[in-house]
Amino acid sequence: MTVLAPTSPATDDALGTSAARTRSAVLERRIRENPGRFRVLTGDRPTGRLHLGHYFGTLHNRVRLQDLGVELFVIIADYQVLTDRDVADDLTRHVEELVLDHLAIGVDPERSTVFTHSAVPALNQLLLPFLSLVSVAELNRNPTVKDEIAHSRQSAVSGLMFTYPVHQAADILFCKANLVPVGQDQLPHLEITRTVARRFNDRYGAVFPEPDALLSDAPLLLGTDGSKMSKSRGNAIALAADADETARLIKGAKTDSERHVSYDPTGRPEVASLLLLAALCQGRTPEEVAADIGSAGAAALKRTVTESVNEYLAPIRSRRAEYARDRAYLRRVLREGNERARSVADGTLAEVRTAMNSHY
Repeated sequence: MTVLAPTSPATDDALGTSAARTRSAVLERRIRENPGRFRVLTGDRPTGRLHLGHYFGTLHNRVRLQDLGVELFVIIADYQVLTDRDVADDLTRHVEELVLDHLAIGVDPERSTVFTHSAVPALNQLLLPFLSLVSVAELNRNPTVKDEIAHSRQSAVSGLMFTYPVHQAADILFCKANLVPVGQDQLPHLEITRTVARRFNDRYGAVFPEPDALLSDAPLLLGTDGSKMSKSRGNAIALAADADETARLIKGAKTDSERHVSYDPTGRPEVASLLLLAALCQGRTPEEVAADIGSAGAAALKRTVTESVNEYLAPIRSRRAEYARDRAYLRRVLREGNERARSVADGTLAEVRTAMNSHY
């Protein structure tokens, strides 16, 4: 994977990205040597259908880690839907759609735990002692929260939005995850988690690991309108989309007026993103795909992308359709995952109460 969201060296240093990348390379080696040492927490908010940006950015990496033998916890963060909106619309359907997407891409509920926030009371109870370990000033400085507040759908910032990084710390630490796959924009959130773990251990005794960030070279795929691919912008190709919908979306994708197709992420970002998408689906480089198309123009480019995406997604769509016919199985996967997560969270909360001398 060859394209990352552009950052300046100063921004890179401010986010601690350089050090995190070096550490991630070491972690990748250790994962291959002994995957059983690692437990991963990752997940999504149930706010709509997952799309190709999610898949190539994070989802396929979850399956990779699972298949290597890493223990995987996937949280469907239903409470966190309310961080930037007043109500959680159609939540049950969105939760089931997320479960479907994860099963379709290869998450195995026999090896991984898929669960929801709201079904694990002990996880959410950890939020209270954790909030005592961070200051308002520290939360106020978090650049990720600032960005999320700026793009919030709410007229006023809720307490849930403001304390989101600490809630995320509870998500990670309830199962004592020691590895969290993140994008570089999430590093400040993870640093708060590490701070919470360190301060709790210093104050009450060693209970929590300080989780490491696992950064990957996730590709930056643009939406069909040339902006960031997003559920809310209607510019994304959903994993659940059928072949005809995919063709229609790609046909309307923004390109440019130059007939010769070349891979130039800086000068021709929309064309480059389409080339990257085809390359990811084909297992080739964007430059190779561009060379094949040459001067055939945007129509040939879009045809290539459509064929590549539909061929790549065909087995995922087939599995998804099969699982969708058995809603009882979806509910069982979630019920068993919730039970497993509750058992882990109850054990962790018991340790916390003992450490805090509040076990009575």
